Amino acid sequence: TEFSLSEAYPNPFNPSTTVELSLPEAGHVSVIVYNITGQLITKLADSYMNANQYQFTWSANDMPSGMYLIRAEYAGQITTQKLMLLK
Repeated sequence: TEFSLSEAYPNPFNPSTTVELSLPEAGHVSVIVYNITGQLITKLADSYMNANQYQFTWSANDMPSGMYLIRAEYAGQITTQKLMLLK
């Protein structure tokens, strides 16, 4: 198993989308959503986690339509993907 963040589903989405995170070993993990200008929108995770598969759902009911970025960081590795909210 390796550190990975699945493709968000659905994407484009309205009003929520889900991603899965795979951790090969225990460690500190952060999963954060930003808007396209880099402003922090929400933290889905920011804690120590055991090796496992995790599922995160972001509900964007109060957010405007547009492009967002979800960024996962673990043990110096970073993965980012684009999310499109269409209302």
